[in-house]
Amino acid sequence: MTGPVSNAEGRAETGQTRRDCLKTAALAGAAFAVPTIVPASALGRDGTVAPSEKIVMAGIGLGPRGQYVLDWMSPEKDVRFVAIADVQKSRRDEVKAKIDKHNGDQDCKTYADFEEMLATRPDIDAVLIATGDRWHSQAAIRAMRLGKDVYSEKPSSMTVAEGRAVVETAKRYGRVYQTGTQRLSEGPFRQIIELSRQGKLGKIHTVRAHIAPWDSADLSYAWLPEEPLPPKDELNWDAWLGGCPWRPFNSSYTKGGWRGHYDFHTSCIGEWGAHTFAQGQAGIDALDTSAVEYGYVKNVSGDGMVTTFASGVKMILQREGWRGSCGMTFEGTEGSASCADGYEKPDVSSPALAAEGERLLAEYVEKTGKPMNHVRDFFNCVKSRQETVANPEVMHRTMSTVHAANVCMWLRRDVQFDPVREEFVGDAEANRFLTRAQRAPWII
Repeated sequence: MTGPVSNAEGRAETGQTRRDCLKTAALAGAAFAVPTIVPASALGRDGTVAPSEKIVMAGIGLGPRGQYVLDWMSPEKDVRFVAIADVQKSRRDEVKAKIDKHNGDQDCKTYADFEEMLATRPDIDAVLIATGDRWHSQAAIRAMRLGKDVYSEKPSSMTVAEGRAVVETAKRYGRVYQTGTQRLSEGPFRQIIELSRQGKLGKIHTVRAHIAPWDSADLSYAWLPEEPLPPKDELNWDAWLGGCPWRPFNSSYTKGGWRGHYDFHTSCIGEWGAHTFAQGQAGIDALDTSAVEYGYVKNVSGDGMVTTFASGVKMILQREGWRGSCGMTFEGTEGSASCADGYEKPDVSSPALAAEGERLLAEYVEKTGKPMNHVRDFFNCVKSRQETVANPEVMHRTMSTVHAANVCMWLRRDVQFDPVREEFVGDAEANRFLTRAQRAPWII
């Protein structure tokens, strides 16, 4: 194409004279000549992080535990929360106020439907999921399908089939995923994991895994009494239930009373076993498998159940024996080591093991680059696209041990599980628990 045609007076057809053109060019040149003042924060200087380097986050279902993790994540300088989705309006408003206060603005957006939020917000990089147990896998899978990375609170699956679906979805869509088994990234716990892994306790023969000292392994199938249903804009009860079978509304469910019900919970075994089985399996290099034998115990909790791995190592479910929650113990031919929440240093069978644990922890951090901060590990991996310490396979294999232990208690007999086929061995009755019926439209 040719440029504008000039007339006899030297004026282009655009109405601009050559003098005008030269003046415009001169001003443009002056603009380039004068230094542009850019705030240091836009360049990531003075300890700030440039906006382009920030991880943009949203929350899904942030109740008390979710807000605890939100408070843990928010101070990270390269993280900014911008939205919250929750089926309960009171929760949406509560979390928005918290995020806005931290950000110093009123920009946090609220959504009743998390899929609408994620589908319409391409700026969101990752989500924090802290719904009730029944929604963890469902929300994680749907978020990853929509291109988001996921930090999911535990227990992160309700069945073996759900766990496998999380693994396959993360792989198919190339997403970073971390399950909230944060003690895998805490110094005292990591010390005894490494003492066990590195053979400093001799040949490990027994692992003891803390299970929650409340509730039961048996779960209720009963419905709570029906109460008047709130307006849908205050609580979307149908969405709160998600893929679970429908039941009438009772406000107790939405206040934590869902625990202890089969449709919603993974029992006292899953409550802490989601943590401690991962910790125990990490210490015996069994994060790519699950226990193969489960011995029924005649009590309501599973306390004392012996689970056995193909290696012969036994992991015993235990309600007491530590000075804090989510405890774990490794016992070997040459020593033992134990830790629980609140331990500044692990309990070890000899003073030499204490110094050795500290050395191995430093070596682990240097070799792997993993921080002793679980959410920081997630954020680092969002940027690097490397695997998190509690990646989907770790979650799935350790939760499969949880699920199999529950099935053992529910059937009131010993069971055998094949971690390769991911099914119970020659046991059609047990295999019915590998999955659950799902209610449309929440089918994965």
